[in-house]
Amino acid sequence: MSIDPSSPTLIEQLSTAMAGAVAQASRSVVAVQSVPPGRVRASGFAWREGLIVTCEEAIPDEVELAVGLPDGRHAAATLVGRDPATDIALLRIAGASPTPAAFDAPPVQSGAIALGVGAADGTTVAAAGVVALAGPAWRSLRGGDIDARIELDLRLRRSAEGGLALDARGRAIGMTVFGPRRRVLVIPGPTIERVAGLLAAHGRVPRGYLGLALQAVKVEPTGFGAMVMGVAADGPGAAAGLRQGDLLLAWNGEPVHSVRRLLRALGPSSVGSVVRLSLQRGGEPLEAQLIVGERPAD
Repeated sequence: MSIDPSSPTLIEQLSTAMAGAVAQASRSVVAVQSVPPGRVRASGFAWREGLIVTCEEAIPDEVELAVGLPDGRHAAATLVGRDPATDIALLRIAGASPTPAAFDAPPVQSGAIALGVGAADGTTVAAAGVVALAGPAWRSLRGGDIDARIELDLRLRRSAEGGLALDARGRAIGMTVFGPRRRVLVIPGPTIERVAGLLAAHGRVPRGYLGLALQAVKVEPTGFGAMVMGVAADGPGAAAGLRQGDLLLAWNGEPVHSVRRLLRALGPSSVGSVVRLSLQRGGEPLEAQLIVGERPAD
């Protein structure tokens, strides 16, 4: 059987397909930089008309920003809001906006080809590798709820952080960010849609607030609880009548196993909810109702 030397090889076909996917995604990807340049060099992408999503960790406080658009123009950018817990920041630009990214990829699997697309100095930046890990939802060290654990085995330039992660068909998976030891993580599309929506509406992500300083303690014979070490004036705990020295044993009927787990329940949906607390005060049982407040801005 003869082979036509003019026919593209499988590797050439793969190369052409990957280059096409990067070119398509680059229509949504922008470069994010400080004014004057130098302090910030990251990537981002159009989320909605006039709104850019980028990596929160790459954006220092009180810095003037500009966005390099795919057509070579530059636009001034203002910070709409940021959420350190999920590493998402939202910027607003004036004038014509790039094509918004569509997060329409199905769940990825470990071993699948993955691409990272960013922008730097008016040039598209790309990286190729595989999905090293595809796992369930998780909570970041800063308390953010991430819809899926996705790690990529690829070498990403610093300036490409905040750009798009793509699957083998060029569909957007989410945003590339750096984790510990420069491991490349993906903030998945559903997380971006949820958090960016809250930032657009409120400028920040509301989170639950008890107004209590808690410390884990062991309760004889085999239980655990949370000791109230402090009560913020005018906070939800004070309004519920809690006092320093109270021992919190149960939350909505569920035993308190750890303070960390309790605080993890204080996500955006917890604000305004009513919680039944089972306490001990001076060795005597006590019931209280607490309305979860919204954590004050830092």
